[in-house]
Amino acid sequence: MHQIANRIGKRPLVQPPSDFVEREDGFYLYLDMPGVEKEKLLLDIENDKLSVQAKSNFGLVSGERVHSMEFGEVEYCARFEVSELVDKERVSAKFENGVLTIYLPKRNEVPPKRIKIDVL
Repeated sequence: MHQIANRIGKRPLVQPPSDFVEREDGFYLYLDMPGVEKEKLLLDIENDKLSVQAKSNFGLVSGERVHSMEFGEVEYCARFEVSELVDKERVSAKFENGVLTIYLPKRNEVPPKRIKIDVL
């Protein structure tokens, strides 16, 4: 977990660990965000920027004494540049077991059009 800032009185701002994979059909971005609920997850794509924001929900229970805590209530924030090879209209995402998978499909290339020449 890459801690970006330790903000006093607020949740730490963390860039989630990520993997970026290219396959024949497109690109896959995997982000590890333990403790996040789907309802607290925001995913936006604007111009050529993809942004991910989320808040984890690891709260302390009354009477607990923490002896060690390597992750807790944090705000996740990540931004990525989106290539012109990506069809932004078909980007999709799924969230399962604390891992956000973002599918960035490749644009369908339009083959060059051959122009028929009529002989007069």
